[in-house]
Amino acid sequence: MALPEGIGIVVGSANARVGLEAGVETLKAGGSAIDAAIEAVKCVEDNVEDRGVGTGGIPNVIGQVELDATIMDGRTLAAGSVGAVKEYPHPIEIARKVMELTPHVMLVGEGAELFAKHHGFETANLLTEDAEASWRERIQGGASNGSSVYEDSYQLYMQVVDDWTKKLHEEIFGTTNVIVRDAQGDIACAVSTSGWGFKWPGRLGDSPIIGAGNYADNRFGSAACTGRGEMAIRCTTAASVVMYMRHGKSLAEALEAAMVDLRHLDDPFAGERSNVMNIVAMDREGNVNAASTSEESTFVFQRTDMSSYEEQARLTVPL
Repeated sequence: MALPEGIGIVVGSANARVGLEAGVETLKAGGSAIDAAIEAVKCVEDNVEDRGVGTGGIPNVIGQVELDATIMDGRTLAAGSVGAVKEYPHPIEIARKVMELTPHVMLVGEGAELFAKHHGFETANLLTEDAEASWRERIQGGASNGSSVYEDSYQLYMQVVDDWTKKLHEEIFGTTNVIVRDAQGDIACAVSTSGWGFKWPGRLGDSPIIGAGNYADNRFGSAACTGRGEMAIRCTTAASVVMYMRHGKSLAEALEAAMVDLRHLDDPFAGERSNVMNIVAMDREGNVNAASTSEESTFVFQRTDMSSYEEQARLTVPL
C-alpha cells in the first residue's frame, strides 16, 4: 500500500488504536512525524485499561511500576531513550527531551527521573488498584499486606522464574509501538512499555534499546517490536528488519527474515507460548506490514485521508 503524495500514515501495535486518531490529527495540523508519534503514544500511556503501558502498567516483583520508552528520528537517526522510570506517566516525552537536549541516547532509573524533574515533568501514581490487585494475587497469593515481599523479593522472583509458564498470562507482555511517516517523507518510531510483568526491578527489555525494539531510517524504513524483549535484544530485531530492506528485500521479506533469525536462539523462557514476538514495520515509501509468532495477532494503521483506523492480520512466522 503506497501512500499518495503528501499523505501521512500512523501504524502501530493493536493497542495503539486509541492513539492513532491523535497522531493523524497532529499530521493534519502540520506536525512532524516525531510530533505525531509522541501524541499517539501518550494516548496509550494514559489508557488505564492497557495493562502493559504507562499508568496501570503491570508492576515488577516488588510492586513498583517501572516504565521504558524510546523515540527515533528517521531523518537524522537521532534517538532518545529512558528506562526503569518510576512515577512519571509519559516516559515517551522524557525520551524526546533526552534526544533533543542532551548528548546522550539513554538515561535510566534515578538519573532519568532527576532529568525529568529538572525539565518540569509532573509525577503521578502509576499503580492502579487493578494492577496492584493483580500483583498481590500473583506474587503474594492475595495477601493484604506486602511487608515480606520486599525482604524476600529475590526468592519470590526466582519462584516466578521457576514456574514461569504458569505465571505468564496474556497481559504480562505489553508495549505500544507507533511508526509515523509525514507529508515530507520523514519517518519516526516511538515505543513505550511497562515491561514484562513481575520482572526484577531495573530490568530493561528491548523497548528502550535502539536497534532491538525500535529503529527508523528514512532511507529504508522503520520497525518496532513487542513480546519477548530479551530475544529482540539478542537478535537486534528492529534494526534487522531495516537492514534487510536496505539490502533489497521487500517489507514482507524483511519481516520474515528477521523473525526466522529468532529461531536460532536458545531461550527456555519463551516456552511454547504462541505470542513470543511481534513486529510492526514500514518501508521508505510508506507501505506497512507486521509479523508475529501468533496466528491471532493484528496491527492497525490510519492515513490522514481515512476517517478511522484499519486493522489487519499480521504475517505469521512461528518459532
